[in-house]
Amino acid sequence: MSTIAKQLLIRWADIRDDELRAVLWSFAYFFCLLCGYYVLRPIRDEMGIQVGVGNLAWLFTATFVAMLAVVPVFGWVSSRFPRRRFLPYVYLFFVANLVLFFVLFREKIAADETRRAFFVWVSVFNLFVVSVFWSLMADLYDTAQARRLYGFIAAGGSAGAIVGPAVTTALAVALGPVNLLLVSAGFLLAASGCILQLSKWGTAHRSGGAAADDRPVGGGLFDGIRLVLVSPYLMMICAYVVLYSILSTFLYFEQQQIVKSALSSSAQRTQLFAAADLTVNIITLSLQVVLFSRVLRWFGLAGGLVLIPLLSVPGFVALGIAPTLVVLMGFGVLRRAAEFAICKPARETLFNVLSREEKYKAKNFMDTAVYRAADMTSGWMFQGLQALGLTLSGISYLAAPVTVVWAGVGVWLTRRHRVLTKEGKSVRAAPITEGQTG
Repeated sequence: MSTIAKQLLIRWADIRDDELRAVLWSFAYFFCLLCGYYVLRPIRDEMGIQVGVGNLAWLFTATFVAMLAVVPVFGWVSSRFPRRRFLPYVYLFFVANLVLFFVLFREKIAADETRRAFFVWVSVFNLFVVSVFWSLMADLYDTAQARRLYGFIAAGGSAGAIVGPAVTTALAVALGPVNLLLVSAGFLLAASGCILQLSKWGTAHRSGGAAADDRPVGGGLFDGIRLVLVSPYLMMICAYVVLYSILSTFLYFEQQQIVKSALSSSAQRTQLFAAADLTVNIITLSLQVVLFSRVLRWFGLAGGLVLIPLLSVPGFVALGIAPTLVVLMGFGVLRRAAEFAICKPARETLFNVLSREEKYKAKNFMDTAVYRAADMTSGWMFQGLQALGLTLSGISYLAAPVTVVWAGVGVWLTRRHRVLTKEGKSVRAAPITEGQTG
């Protein structure tokens, strides 16, 4: 990197010289990760329509069951192997999965079952690998660094989320959707290389050296569940995630029904999903560059955590008044852009005050099993409300007041995070004794 470009980045993004290398690798890691995912996302959404909107609740249930199987395995692995060793293998495992799906689709083996399995797999994959990414970020950067750097790092994901749909749009016809699976696999391999570079930087720059930074997390198979159940702070983060997931699932089910009614062509639906993703991610990147650090500076962590609830109230009301494709896409695009640009990075800041074990095990359990349990539950809730006679408008009106509760949880988390941050500073400032080194 040229000296001029380096100085511009340091000044513009508020990155310190000794952080620059790690921040750029973090940016590249998130770029490759989300680029690979967004190559797959339009294909997954179209698979959801092909297997039938009425079967979505079952697919969400299957996704939750798959999460329950994955989380204890990840907890066991992270207990026994250093991050530098096991995280690249996590991505290599997903690359192998993509190659398998490529063969199944290409050879048209059990086509219906493969579509269902692919939908579930992508739904597990996206939450799991993003959770692992933010766990690594929380391990590398402290709270003060997170406030300065997470917006720029998240912009790497947004840039990848722009390139991914663009790649799908440009190459879907020329290569065919099946061959795009290999393109996604290539981006995941690149992400593995970024992890290795970040692990080297963390070992060199964290006080205590390799012993403090790269040792196994330790513990048992179900520690993530135990850690959540004994911590009111983690339980409230779960509540925040659950409320977000319920409202997102309601909106997703409404999207699938409205899009299916408005567009009859599979190609048109896939194109619409890709175009929506592209629009969301362009807006997201713009907001991250301009607003994230300013929102946290002006309004504090609470501003980031309550933004989506505040936007969701008028959005669900508008969808209740006019459940049309235009209103749906407008509300969905703005909501997702604000979530990815401001709310998600702010939510990840909540984990910087936690222990390494909580950052990896508890966070992974919350981001995967808890999230998908909420998806599954809200999927059946949606179908149950429709069975009781509620229309899409009625369900939208019902969702609006839930966002007020969601905002209240965000305010509580902000206050508790402030307390934990002060307590953490006190511990770090105290002389290190034998009892504090464990």
